[in-house]
Amino acid sequence: MKNFFVADAPQRQGQDVQACFAVLSKQSREKKDGGAYLALVLGDRTGRIEARIWDNCEVHARRFESGDIVAVRATVETYNGKQQLKVTEVAKAKPGSFELEDFLRTTTRDIPTLWQDLRGVAASFTDADLKRLLFAFLDDPEISQRYQAAPAAKMMHHAWVGGLLEHVVDLCKFCDLAAAHFPLIHRDLLLTGAILHDIGKIYELSWGTSFEYTLEGQLIGHISIGARLLNEKVRALPGFPERMRILVEHIILSHHGSHEFGSPKLPMIPEAVLLHYLDDAEAKMLAMLEACAPAVPGVAPPEYIDRVRALDRAMINTRQFLAGAAEEAARGAKEGL
Repeated sequence: MKNFFVADAPQRQGQDVQACFAVLSKQSREKKDGGAYLALVLGDRTGRIEARIWDNCEVHARRFESGDIVAVRATVETYNGKQQLKVTEVAKAKPGSFELEDFLRTTTRDIPTLWQDLRGVAASFTDADLKRLLFAFLDDPEISQRYQAAPAAKMMHHAWVGGLLEHVVDLCKFCDLAAAHFPLIHRDLLLTGAILHDIGKIYELSWGTSFEYTLEGQLIGHISIGARLLNEKVRALPGFPERMRILVEHIILSHHGSHEFGSPKLPMIPEAVLLHYLDDAEAKMLAMLEACAPAVPGVAPPEYIDRVRALDRAMINTRQFLAGAAEEAARGAKEGL
């Protein structure tokens, strides 16, 4: 049983620890005074942490590779304001000495329930062509299995097993509300875009002991993979309207919103524009929710976060900030008495 997780590091400052981790990155670097050291990124289901091996790095380097689970002896230190592990011993962990579920973060929500929620969205369609298109995806055994397990990203948002499904189910809720508000929107087309916009991620990403890009993901990317999957399914659906196929493909190709962020086309229909902004908002709000969560259970959430990666800026936790103001007011009133 793993007794030290990355999330425990702030409470173990200066202490020696022994635990197993997944090796997310392994690089040999040159010291300022000559010689080499190993720069590692180690991870488990609670996060990732930088690690360094300063001595005998050539010997240690031969013992493991990136992607392995390793047993580590290290000291918790702080460098540039962040926890880091100074590793003194490392070796590939023996089979049976660890549990894989300790190394991949998993959604806290029930995956079968999320899957039924998603199927319920497709079942609610009044457009028969879009309904049969979606069930061609959702009833495909391989796609179903991968869709329920895939993360939505390697690091940025919903980077956990079941993350893609969680992201899409929540996005569908926002799309349904927005479609009811804007009569211009074709509801079923918008929701089809929500369900299929990231479908390529089921092949872009891999999940084993860590989340990584597949070769196809590196060379082609999920947008192009998604467009390919769409066209494969449409070819197997007799009589599927060509104009509708073009619109669905356009939503997939444009959902990142700009050429700068990887979309080969800019959104040019109302459903594509709306999906882009709702998709972006759902991901960014999740990033802020994560940033505002307590680093350690039982400890007050942070009031100020020095950087939220998804936004590339610092942020204030509004509720905690206002709670602090209320505490100050109460303290001032008490002192005034």
